Amino acid sequence: MKLKEELKQLKNMIYIYESILNEINVGVQVVNTEGNTIIYNQKKMQLESMQLNDVLNKNLLEIFSFKSRKESRLLLALENGTATKNAKQTYFTNKGKEITTINNTFPIIKDGNIIAAVELASDITKLERLKENVLKSGNIRYKFESIIGESRAIKEVIQNSKRATRTSSSVLIIGETGTGKELFSQSIHHGSDRSNKPFISQNCAALPDNLIESLLFGTKKGAFTGAIDHPGLLEQAEGGTILLDEVNSLNIALQAKLLRAIQEKSIRRVGDTKDKEIDVRIIATINEDPIEAIANNRLRKDLYYRLSVVSLVIPPLRERKEDIPLLVQTFIEKYNHLFQLDVRKISNKVYQLFLDYDWPGNIRELEHAIEGAMNLISNETEISYNHLPYHFLNKSKQVTSYPSQHHQGEPSDLDNLTLKLKDQMEEAEANYLKKVLMNNKNNITYTAKVLGISRQSLQYRLRKYKIKDF
Repeated sequence: MKLKEELKQLKNMIYIYESILNEINVGVQVVNTEGNTIIYNQKKMQLESMQLNDVLNKNLLEIFSFKSRKESRLLLALENGTATKNAKQTYFTNKGKEITTINNTFPIIKDGNIIAAVELASDITKLERLKENVLKSGNIRYKFESIIGESRAIKEVIQNSKRATRTSSSVLIIGETGTGKELFSQSIHHGSDRSNKPFISQNCAALPDNLIESLLFGTKKGAFTGAIDHPGLLEQAEGGTILLDEVNSLNIALQAKLLRAIQEKSIRRVGDTKDKEIDVRIIATINEDPIEAIANNRLRKDLYYRLSVVSLVIPPLRERKEDIPLLVQTFIEKYNHLFQLDVRKISNKVYQLFLDYDWPGNIRELEHAIEGAMNLISNETEISYNHLPYHFLNKSKQVTSYPSQHHQGEPSDLDNLTLKLKDQMEEAEANYLKKVLMNNKNNITYTAKVLGISRQSLQYRLRKYKIKDF
């Protein structure tokens, strides 16, 4: 009877220990002397996206891979008795997921012998991704290869932009908000002979007139209280390129000073009496029709003629909707990497909604819609209607009208017919891709050339139709 009571108490204690292990916010893994996992708690499962039966009673090196055996702190603790504290470790699961943790690892010693090793892990994978993203964003270098799109409209602008790299003439980029004007301006700079010189970007609407003048042209000591000798952005961009974003936001007097600087290739700092020669290429952007801006006295006519030696008009997304699938896949891959998700596509219903919507915020709005949806995803691999952000759905309802007889969120008979046609077209496209790929011995680069599309576009379609894994 006493033995039975002790056994019951022992079972209760084990249950309590297991409950505590699964509640704490630290990943716990214990391996025995053979390197097999004997304890693996709930937090560690979440951290590594593994199930208990994937890991329990299996050898560590069967489930996880490291750059070298020495990289596994658990094996070091088990084999050498080495304890490590607050050590960063990056490794991969057998499902290909990259994990980065901060670990406390130590051996369990009894009677002078190592009988197990314990690892307490804190997940910093997302923090590492965020840091990486911040570092990258501080030094983004957009090139023409960064521009996503296969439509005739966008290809034409890319070709004209590439021609503009051959000279140092001023460029005026016209396009609605969110169409990617800065992406084009950086691409022109990095494709030109000035690519090894500074590229400086300034939004002219971001600061009041008195500050933007001193920022652009610089200041002379004593020009006003607290003023010091300081070069402006036009001087700092010497030999390179300056992007003046929303140039129509500058007041007319400041536009006149800018015009003089462009014509005479010299600037005068605020408070100075001397001119300084500069060698800077000017790229300006405007988010409205320049003729309308001139008519409403928001843009000087003579400045417009000076800036628009090369004029580029970036098409809005509603005029290049055939690029939506490629843009969607690009943003999905971006936020998969950032959020540590495994989303593969959008549903047919979401795709149809995207095609019907007018996208007043253009590519930026599309990216935000994908980012918002992926914030609401847990373990799903497809973005569905319910994942889309409320504010986007609300806006899309105002722009897109649906037949009143069907429930909101449910496709009508007309929608079903459209989807059936879409399915037929996708099946035909998939079969044709298979045939061309086979004829070219599965050579992706050559197949893309034969089809007249980019390698990136072909890879997107092959993934979409599950023809080949990349």
